[in-house]
Amino acid sequence: MVEEGVSLRGLNTLGLPATAANLVRVDSEAAVRRVVDHPHWGLAPKMVLGGGSNLVFTRDPSPLVIKVEVPGLRVVHEDAQAVVVEAGAGVDWHALVCWTLEQGLGGLENMALIPGTVGAAPVQNIGAYGVELKDRFHSLVAVDLITGRTVELDARACAFGYRDSVFKHSGFGGLAGKSVITRVRLRLPRPWQPVLGYLDLQKRMEDTGVREPSAQQVFDWVCAIRRAKLPDPAVLGNAGSFFKNPVVSAEQCRDIIARDPAIVHYPLEDGTVKLAAGWLIDACGWKGRSVGRAGVYEKQALVLVNRGGATGAEVLTLARAIQASVYERFGIRLEPEPVVV
Repeated sequence: MVEEGVSLRGLNTLGLPATAANLVRVDSEAAVRRVVDHPHWGLAPKMVLGGGSNLVFTRDPSPLVIKVEVPGLRVVHEDAQAVVVEAGAGVDWHALVCWTLEQGLGGLENMALIPGTVGAAPVQNIGAYGVELKDRFHSLVAVDLITGRTVELDARACAFGYRDSVFKHSGFGGLAGKSVITRVRLRLPRPWQPVLGYLDLQKRMEDTGVREPSAQQVFDWVCAIRRAKLPDPAVLGNAGSFFKNPVVSAEQCRDIIARDPAIVHYPLEDGTVKLAAGWLIDACGWKGRSVGRAGVYEKQALVLVNRGGATGAEVLTLARAIQASVYERFGIRLEPEPVVV
């Protein structure tokens, strides 16, 4: 069943205007194959849409939008080392995190409240508070949009990077627009160990006096921290963190610290240093400012918001102005996280 002239304003968390000339909802691998085998739609350009939490619409998308709505949550394997869980690509990511905790399974709690669906999580290699999807990834199932074949990919095949994967690239070897992720499997290690390296979580430990928190306590802390900093997309349109935290050499970091000692930074295992993009943006005076109807959130400079009726062009104009400011002051080029359509 192909729907025509579907508004996508309510299907992207920034609330930007766009219209899908044709949209089809898929809830299984078989449904995707029916699209591939269709005499007309099988050959048409396609765009895959999950929760719309990582998109900036600047125009109407390709002739056919495939809205992924595959359901399902289950444990597929369990042994002394780990539990492997599987979720349908259409499942809300936060709902998956809650479900694992209800099953007594820790491992995803640091990524609580990340907006979007499970199927989009590997595309972006989502992450928060010291844990990335690749750290918990087992495998995924996808349908090839050319052949209709169902394939299973492991972490190596997904080529995960910082907020990156093979699904974000359309060139040789890339899978952007060439496949639909339908199911994702995650490996939750045993015994569970908390990941508490981020300053916000360490401060919670100090404030509460809890030195050995449970997975549920870490989940509660992460939710409280995120709710204090980030707006609810249902109330104020946003795409979460708009820019990647830049990674620089130790020497570059020392140069910046010499000029700006307060810069928030995190040393990495390979000797490089991750800088807090939100701090850089705030230092350039952008917090709370607007360009047209797009603005920088008052409580977290890393988040761009739709103040009401903003267009994708306004969001991009604001983003580019921020990039120019940060580069002029710090010599660092900020890279956007969302995909621009």
